[in-house]
Amino acid sequence: MNHNKSYRKLGRRTDHRLAMLNNLTKSLLKEERIETTVTRAKELRKFAERMITIGKKGDIAARRRAFATLRDDELVAKLFNEIAPKYAERNGGYTRIMRTSIRRGDSAELAIIELV
Repeated sequence: MNHNKSYRKLGRRTDHRLAMLNNLTKSLLKEERIETTVTRAKELRKFAERMITIGKKGDIAARRRAFATLRDDELVAKLFNEIAPKYAERNGGYTRIMRTSIRRGDSAELAIIELV
């Protein structure tokens, strides 16, 4: 049974899974729209919305927390200067997941995740 489990393991070790989700978060914030599998998109939503919430705070501690995850000065600047101000009045729900198709090689269900 899967009671009280708050995340999906995605068939990866913890370090690999976290690195993959950090990279997907960077790509989503940079491109504002990416295509991935549905399960990865659902896990990515948690990471991306957390980063936008940190960006909405706007103080130096929040910038340091964002940099600890993103490790890219330009992306942190984009998060704080462009992305977060768009969602100043919004209380969560910054991403949208739309199911698109099925991948031909392994029949994985694909989805587009984008910033609203």
